[in-house]
Amino acid sequence: MGEKTWALSLFFIFACLSHVYGNVHSYDHQLRKLQAFTAEIVHRDLISPFPSPSPTRFSPSPSSPSVVTVTPSPKIYHVTSYGADPTGKLDSTQAILQAISDALEGPTNGFLMQGISNLGGAQINLEGGNYLISQPLQFPIVSRGNLMIHGGTLKASDDFPTDGYLLDLSTSSSNAPEFLFEFITLRDLLLDANFRGGGIQVINSLRTSIDNCYITHFTTNGILAKGGHETYIRNSFLGQHITAGGDKAERNFSGTAINLMGNDNSVTDVVIFSAEIGIIVSGQANLLSGIHCYNKATGFGGTGIYLKLPGLTQTRIVDSYLDYTGIVAEDPVQLTISNTFFLGDAFVKLKSINGVVNGVNIVDNMFSGSNKGIDIVQLDQNNGPFKTIEQVMVDRNNVKGMNVKGTIGSGVIEGNGTSWTLDFNPILIFPNLIKQVQYTFFPSGNVFVNHALRNVSNNKVLVESDVQVSARVFVSVDQGKLI
Repeated sequence: MGEKTWALSLFFIFACLSHVYGNVHSYDHQLRKLQAFTAEIVHRDLISPFPSPSPTRFSPSPSSPSVVTVTPSPKIYHVTSYGADPTGKLDSTQAILQAISDALEGPTNGFLMQGISNLGGAQINLEGGNYLISQPLQFPIVSRGNLMIHGGTLKASDDFPTDGYLLDLSTSSSNAPEFLFEFITLRDLLLDANFRGGGIQVINSLRTSIDNCYITHFTTNGILAKGGHETYIRNSFLGQHITAGGDKAERNFSGTAINLMGNDNSVTDVVIFSAEIGIIVSGQANLLSGIHCYNKATGFGGTGIYLKLPGLTQTRIVDSYLDYTGIVAEDPVQLTISNTFFLGDAFVKLKSINGVVNGVNIVDNMFSGSNKGIDIVQLDQNNGPFKTIEQVMVDRNNVKGMNVKGTIGSGVIEGNGTSWTLDFNPILIFPNLIKQVQYTFFPSGNVFVNHALRNVSNNKVLVESDVQVSARVFVSVDQGKLI
């Protein structure tokens, strides 16, 4: 029952009682007291006894239209709000730099790596626009992490510095921390360097993700990752010139699509369709998987993948496609090339720098050529021969139209005489190197003769018997294992 109704009822009861039973007070006195009490109840009903809801805690509703909700603004920075021109006609450099600066100075929540503030997943949204850039978009503040730039096109202007990068995760400070950034994501971007430098530069950063990007018209590097750890490049397309192969200007392609100058990086499901070098690796413990290189044919001087860390390669190349362009490895130590398809006479070259090759597996690949007599694995010993050769296996490769080469070979010879010689030079990679030999001697008829392995030199194996006999001799050799 409401307070007004209750007051009127009480007034009626008191009036009746006074009339029937009488009271020490007059009726008029009782009436005045009840009127005053009723007025107080009505006044209190107009003012709620409970405080109004806080605007930060409750949302407005039709019954309370005057309540305003205060909520934290999302950490999404739209570059057009800063004046960036999405048509690409006007220079948007300063507008986007301001958006990057505001994002880096935005609210943080704790730390990632020690000293790197967590921006909480802030986003710089390019809103599907095309933006003209006249200078590198270098992050102005370091020691930040958990930020994404996504969703648009950046194109270098005609006066963009030729040694710059459109997106630049580096610093010009001489007093920089060990690691500049962590967990920066660059996603869904088209970067057009306009033949004026490179696409993305990542320096001394941790766990950088470059995903679903198209990077073109670079003259230096499409992507440069130097120092730091774990730059992951995925699902992206890179090419100096936009082509689908068979370009008439292919012999003039230059630049490098991806340059990995650090450790523990990964390149996965990436197409490199034009550049002089597809991927160059000069750091340890990198993984390349699902790479399709048709950047510049080996016949024109191109290289698909160049491993340039003599003596400490530690790289795995798996499930990839080298299309008319091959792999070069300098003094490879701990290198695996497996389940990869080499088309158009593409091959693997082991290049001697200090004459070391150790822990190399080139196995289970497919090679397809044009019957020009090209070896699937070749040696470059212009700087001196390989002198330290340990734990090398080149075997089980499927070859068509090229010459099979390996570290393991087998053969059979038969005839009537006292000596049998097998020459393994046509199939073995390294000259004058056989570390292990196994042979089986099968004489004809029911004769028993003495036989022995008499000589192993110049990749030739000599087996002799003490008497002349008609026999077949099976021999297998291995260059990678110790006797």
